[in-house]
Amino acid sequence: MVFSDLIEEVYISLSSNKSRSGLTMLGIVIGIASVITMVSIGQGSTATIENSIQSLGSNLLVISPGASKSYGSMVRGGAGSASTLTMDDADAILSEISNLKNVAPLISSQKQIVYKGENTNASIYGITSAYQTVKSLEVSTGSFFSETQIEKVAKVAVIGPTVSETLFGEGVDPTGLKIKIGDTQFTVIGMTESKGTSGMNSSDNIVYVPITVAEHYFTGSESLSSISVEVTESKYMDQAEADIEALLLERHDKDADSADFSIMNQAEIMETMSSVSGTLTLLLAAIAGISLLVGGIGIMNMMLTTVTERTREIGLRKSLGARSKDVSGQFLMESISLTFIGGIIGIILGIVASYLVSTFGGTTTVVTSESVFLSFFVSAAIGIIFGYYPAQRASQLNPIEALKYE
Repeated sequence: MVFSDLIEEVYISLSSNKSRSGLTMLGIVIGIASVITMVSIGQGSTATIENSIQSLGSNLLVISPGASKSYGSMVRGGAGSASTLTMDDADAILSEISNLKNVAPLISSQKQIVYKGENTNASIYGITSAYQTVKSLEVSTGSFFSETQIEKVAKVAVIGPTVSETLFGEGVDPTGLKIKIGDTQFTVIGMTESKGTSGMNSSDNIVYVPITVAEHYFTGSESLSSISVEVTESKYMDQAEADIEALLLERHDKDADSADFSIMNQAEIMETMSSVSGTLTLLLAAIAGISLLVGGIGIMNMMLTTVTERTREIGLRKSLGARSKDVSGQFLMESISLTFIGGIIGIILGIVASYLVSTFGGTTTVVTSESVFLSFFVSAAIGIIFGYYPAQRASQLNPIEALKYE
């Protein structure tokens, strides 16, 4: 039997009972659509995590006080809970460690912000100009404070858009307005561009002040909440981390087991989070794959029923000279055609579903060419695997017995 004749026979067979063929394909359609949707959600989550981590800065090491590493485990103490890092530590890191681009000390606190009758609670970050560079902070209105303002302990502030909207209302330029942080009055000189939420913290609900102001008015000391270190290239990250750890251990007169600080490597965090997200994506795909298995069993059931219904036809064809491989080829092609068509429909529905989840569900989704190609492969494989047994059963029918079948 030539291939064109085989295709024609398959078309006639499948179209003779459209309802049953459509219902049989439905399992594959739902399975493929589910796999693509679930994988796109998982990959979208991975992309979101990576973007959130990258928004913190590139090639970044973050040193936190009061947290001692427990080597051989993932246990850490309370980062930022002690006063073990100082401006002198930040200066020493900048001057003694090589392959560094910026060192940005930070003093953070939580204060109530008041403007006339409005008030809100926000994080107060005392920073240097290096912090603005490390964290890629941009202003949408006004400007950031200068080195001169930092040196003169100027009571100026740059606020996040969430703080601005809460205090002044939507669409209001806060530049030049006076706010009270705690008991001290500040002049707003700028507003940062929105960076969204990273983890449990909102980068838009922050008020930035000169680090000298935070020392003088909020903490009364040079104790730091963290030190962000920007390394020149990613290949120097591990070496820079080791050098900084050795330097601080020496300065604090500590050994590795009693270290009173911890260092977070951005690259390691991203690798860990990506691995977790990848596992989640695999789990989602496996759950969705169960429906594919059910769909494949449905196809096998339908093909076995078809073999039974067409027993006399098979006997007649074999008695007229059809070979066993011709009979098995036709039934196998019918099975593959069902899954292939169902796969195409499922891919389209999966892409549409992913778009709808992203648009209306507020969840980022990413449909990749790999997941589409994998779906094609899976649908074809299901057709072959679950169609093989019915095809073999049809080809092995005895023509005489088949012709007697009622």
